[in-house]
Amino acid sequence: MFFSTNLKFLRERKQISQTDLARTLELSRTTLIGYEKGVQPPFPKLIRMAEHFKVSLDALIRYDLSKLSGFQLSEIDRGMDVDITGQKLRLLTVTTDNQGNENIEMVATKAQAGYANGYGDPEFVEKLPKFQLPFLPKNRTYRCFQIKGDSMLPIPENAWVTGSFVQDWNEIKNGTPCIIITKDDGVVFKLVYPNLETEQSFQLVSSNRIYQPYSISVKQVLEIWKFETWNSFEVG
Repeated sequence: MFFSTNLKFLRERKQISQTDLARTLELSRTTLIGYEKGVQPPFPKLIRMAEHFKVSLDALIRYDLSKLSGFQLSEIDRGMDVDITGQKLRLLTVTTDNQGNENIEMVATKAQAGYANGYGDPEFVEKLPKFQLPFLPKNRTYRCFQIKGDSMLPIPENAWVTGSFVQDWNEIKNGTPCIIITKDDGVVFKLVYPNLETEQSFQLVSSNRIYQPYSISVKQVLEIWKFETWNSFEVG
């Protein structure tokens, strides 16, 4: 957790004294000093500080903001919430079998528009078909998506691709095949080339080179799942 160091970093970057920030946040200076030294504030105060510095609550707590580029920090100054990690405060809804093992939920093409709107809705996820792949490592969360088109040959149209959930988008290496859940385009399956520090975007490339690469802003991305395997079975 980086809350205390982030609080001090953001304050000093703005050249705000502890006295002035404490007054703005309606705190005593002693209380603010305690927060900067590691004392955990109550939740309403965390929200107030995140709003004051125009960052997401999750970023304030879990990401080292001192490692952001100058461009990303300038985006914060402009009022743009920077989330290059994929770690915005949200719940990843999963289901389990009778033994407590996580299922792999299956999202067919006809359900993908609904998934982009209801990916965090437990009732929506609960209704999806489910299966298990015993050979996959147990320390990850997986989901399976039916792909449209022939842009990722040799994987054929209507195949089912299974991906592992990517918690930190900084870990994605150039050319990694991923399933990307987007706000406007639904579910897409592409080779991903991150441009996070310079442009806050991903370049998406098809393995079938008749399709042109294109870029998508991180603000359009809801989830990313790293490709693990594929199947071509029918779902009743």
